[in-house]
Amino acid sequence: MLLLNLLKKLLLENKMDEPKDIFKKHQAQTFPFPSCIEIESANGSYITDVNGKEYLDFVAGVSACTLGHSNSIIIDAVKEQLDKYTHVMVYGEYIQSPQYKLAQLLADNLPENLSTTYFVNSGAEAIEGAMKLAKRATGYSEIISCKDSYHGSTQGALSIMGNEEHKAKYRPLLPNCNQIIYNDVESLVNITKQTAAVVIEPVQGGTGFVTPKNNFLQKVRKKCNETQTLLIFDEIQTCFGRLGTLFGFEKYNVTPDILCIAKGMGGGMPIGAFISSWELMSLLKFEPKLGHITTFGGHPVNCSASLATLEYLLSANTMKEVEQKAELFRKHLKNPKIKEIRGEGLMLSLELENEELAQKIVDESLEKGLILFYFLFTKTSIRITPPLTITKEEIIIGCNIIKEILEA
Repeated sequence: MLLLNLLKKLLLENKMDEPKDIFKKHQAQTFPFPSCIEIESANGSYITDVNGKEYLDFVAGVSACTLGHSNSIIIDAVKEQLDKYTHVMVYGEYIQSPQYKLAQLLADNLPENLSTTYFVNSGAEAIEGAMKLAKRATGYSEIISCKDSYHGSTQGALSIMGNEEHKAKYRPLLPNCNQIIYNDVESLVNITKQTAAVVIEPVQGGTGFVTPKNNFLQKVRKKCNETQTLLIFDEIQTCFGRLGTLFGFEKYNVTPDILCIAKGMGGGMPIGAFISSWELMSLLKFEPKLGHITTFGGHPVNCSASLATLEYLLSANTMKEVEQKAELFRKHLKNPKIKEIRGEGLMLSLELENEELAQKIVDESLEKGLILFYFLFTKTSIRITPPLTITKEEIIIGCNIIKEILEA
């Protein structure tokens, strides 16, 4: 009996922490105040927590779950590949059908100068590879990006981030990283014949989905042609139908020299890629050999998910419906407290009167079962990037929750 009581005491004293405590204690955090929803399942446009509460998802894992959660097409493709093989060798050694089929289908739907794909694990990795390729191809080291741009948090991607507050504590970073201003044609004078590449988002994400004005992207393309500078499009958020076209550059009729994609291309699985011509990509093969290498890049399971996503988008009407759904958001979110709805396609930003209102809407929406999210560089805007498969009825349900909060 004495031993039993002692064991009970020990168990009480060493009571297992709650999942929230474990999450905060043992899993590295990125933000002091995470929402801490404990997920049980997710399906379609909804996420369900462990208490059975459903949340309508207007964020899609930050533009990542293109076809919604637990899409059967993607799950079936993943399961089929898992039954065959997972990782078998470092990237580029063995012929693996998920990789080459995805690369072929991408090439079939891209311009001729974007025919060769290097698969990586994320958007930041795609940016890193593209920066290296640009330096290798031109012999120059200067990389120009835009003020308030975001391209990832790894060393190279952070170096070209356009916000000093997020960079200062990690300096020194890469040298020769300079900036232009998005939509400011006069700043293009900073692009010279010593510039290896300009890295730009077709729609600038971190500032609340700012779209190009007055043919700005065409003018950047023209300047790059004049200076023989490579143009890199960061389409990590805009790829795979987000704007209503398969790739964002199609929307604006500007073709880059190197294309970086990720997020939505995996349909919820981790994958990224940088794409260019066969001639440029061949530079990574010699002097030195293995100029860019990765162990898990192009993982066959993730490539299977991406291939299934791409095949679906090319065969269904999903992309054709994007603009209609975007207009539905704009129609049902008319309110004097919303100063502006920016963005393109299903990549929308609500500009509010002030930071307090933006936070109130995000917090209270979550309580009412609607997931919204913030932006990196603006505190008065709210992100709306739902799955492309969201229904019109679900859009109206979510918009009504936002309006209810605004009108309270």
